[in-house]
Amino acid sequence: MESTATTNPLACGGLTALSLRLLGELAETRASSNLVFSPLSIYAALALTAAGARGATLQDFLTVLGARSRDELAEIVRGFAEQVLADRPLTGGPHVSLACGLWHDETRKLKPAFRDAAAHSYKAETRAVDFRQEPGEAVNLINAWVAAATNNLIDSILADGQVSDQTDIVVTNAVYFRGTWDAPFDKEYTEDDEFHRLDGSTFDVPFMQGGAKQYIACHEGFKVLRLQYKEGHQRCSPPSPFSMCVFLPDARDGLSGLISRIVASSSSDFIREHLPTSLVTVGEFGLPRFKLTFSSDMSSVLKRLGLQVAFDLKEADLCDMVEDDGTGMPLALESIIHKAVIEVNEDGTEAAASTASRMKCMAAPPNKNAPVPVDFVADHPFIFFVIEEESGAILFAGTVLEPSPSVPDEKLLRGGSDCSVDDDDDIGPVQCQLTSENANRSLLSSLRHCLRCLFG
Repeated sequence: MESTATTNPLACGGLTALSLRLLGELAETRASSNLVFSPLSIYAALALTAAGARGATLQDFLTVLGARSRDELAEIVRGFAEQVLADRPLTGGPHVSLACGLWHDETRKLKPAFRDAAAHSYKAETRAVDFRQEPGEAVNLINAWVAAATNNLIDSILADGQVSDQTDIVVTNAVYFRGTWDAPFDKEYTEDDEFHRLDGSTFDVPFMQGGAKQYIACHEGFKVLRLQYKEGHQRCSPPSPFSMCVFLPDARDGLSGLISRIVASSSSDFIREHLPTSLVTVGEFGLPRFKLTFSSDMSSVLKRLGLQVAFDLKEADLCDMVEDDGTGMPLALESIIHKAVIEVNEDGTEAAASTASRMKCMAAPPNKNAPVPVDFVADHPFIFFVIEEESGAILFAGTVLEPSPSVPDEKLLRGGSDCSVDDDDDIGPVQCQLTSENANRSLLSSLRHCLRCLFG
């Protein structure tokens, strides 16, 4: 299959490799829970911290992040922030923002070279706060910054007590994304159906229905759906380079096997190499709406991935970050806290993530010449990625084990009809009575649906 991968100087194999390794680790530790995280947010926070590291500590960072030097790390993150993730509000494209912040105690002054690198390469805000005397106030300031950077999707990153009078520095990073589908789903055709959990049980969730054609690729053991985000305000505007990719295993219990296959791949471009490149005729189609949240201390995961020296108070060398205050007290990573939120519905996607490092459808009518339609019904656990296709940057990744359940009082239209039927009703062929106005609306809905099936 033709690859969508393009040669791009900003393409970062290190970010991709970290993304997939994190997916493997987090999916294993949260094998029974939904998962969403932002590899880009974690990568940027670690890269900014690495700007103050030396010796073996720096080497650990470079190994985990897949870079050769601090300068290369800075160039990668700066390139993503200024070019790949440039906000597109004027063109009507996705709203994207990557923000970094660095908070240091008033008694620990930043070294000029580190401050310059933070400001110029990472566009990071640096602020002095009073961790010693007013740790609670410092937490409030940091949380307010995160809330503003994520459009209030994440209202806090730190809880009371997570910062103490022993805290010297907190590095924060936030990623926000909001995009409208290039071809939004029609809410009128969203229907409840069964979603199969890994344990074999089922429950009802709202499934979005697609048009007659979708970007779908079939591979051995799994399928991939590619949903593009809109770039411009006009109907004829081309899609943006951002897309959501859904990796659906063929087997209902095939999630762990597919994750292992992706993580174990020798190619850092596994995701892009398996993306669909052309529209195909769709048979059955269904994608559940979902809203996921995640919050975790990532320290143990990152230690397993090789970032160990930075957490060792005796061995860590972050001396390029702060001036010597005369106490001889070294800096070391205390924790790396990550939060993420994503919501996917008929209109598009809204997602946000923050990281803090602390130191101490239906088929078309039959046609003889028509290709065989492809089914894509995500009625069992799957993997998703939100990516920037030109560079391969993975903004968000995760697994959906339990989508958002149906709301009991929510009325989902079926087949264009306004009729609601109770479970106890005796349903006959003409049981549903429509008013003239509703009948007309139903006829128009059916006509729109037929036209969509015929012409995509």
